[in-house]
This record gives sequence, structure tokens and C-alpha cells, in this order.
Amino acid sequence: MKTKFDTQINHIGSSVTDFLGEKMLILFGANAPAELADYCLLIDVKEVEGDIEVRDTLQLGNNEYKITAVGDAVKKNLSSLGHITLKFDGSDTPDLPGTLYLEDLDITEVKSGDQIRIFS
Repeated sequence: MKTKFDTQINHIGSSVTDFLGEKMLILFGANAPAELADYCLLIDVKEVEGDIEVRDTLQLGNNEYKITAVGDAVKKNLSSLGHITLKFDGSDTPDLPGTLYLEDLDITEVKSGDQIRIFS
């Protein structure tokens, strides 16, 4: 198992649950613009080691989700801003460059301090 990305949730914006119906979570580093921070899981910005690929696994707290598609800008945005969208819809075509697509499973509740890891 090779860890490609490892960070933690530092703050959960007050409006994060607004996107759960659309099966989305938005990650952003601590420098998130104030008007967006309420909709984001604020994380430590860390470098992505290697390429994020289909069939890698995203761990969110105690749950794991298989990656089904990777937008072109995911690695760059995650490494520089900590900003990507997690979309839990099982899509195998990356429609948006800053979105990481995951298997179509229920999103479990996340807490401050939860780890977010991507590994192969």
C-alpha cells in the first residue's frame, strides 16, 4: 500500500451538508475564501506523491471509497490549494477538471480531526 496523499480535516463549514444531497464534499486549504469556507471541509494543504489513479482508494475518516475517475486538475489543485470536489456518484468520466469521482456510496458523517488519505 502506497500513500499518495495524507491530511486531516481541521474545520467543517456550517453549510457542508447542503451538498450531501448532490453526493458532493468540497475540500479546501485553510486559505479558502470566506464566502466558500462555509461549504468546505478545511484541510492542511499537503503535496500529492505520484499520480492519483482510477482504482486507488480514498479514505475519509473510517470509510474507504474506490476512485472511479480523476479530473485533470485534481493533483495540481490538491497540492497547491487543497481544493477539490469529491463526487460520490460512481462516474467513470471526469466531467470537471477539479473533481475526484468516487464509487456511488452513502457519504458517512465526517468530523474535525478525521484523516483523508489517498492510497494505491
